Amino acid sequence: MEKKKAPKGRCECCLYYEFDESFGCMACSVPLDEDESLHYSRPGSVCPYFRWYDEYKSVQKQN
Repeated sequence: MEKKKAPKGRCECCLYYEFDESFGCMACSVPLDEDESLHYSRPGSVCPYFRWYDEYKSVQKQN
């Protein structure tokens, strides 16, 4: 029986989810306070700042 990989979290698919050099890990680049960050990271909550990251969108503009 094959193990299924867990689907990526919404944050991992977001345009604002970037590598933070000061912490050395991936983090949200939207300036959220601690309470907002905790609230939006809970399963089932919807972040109003979420934007799909589409790496091909910038390539389409170049053509």
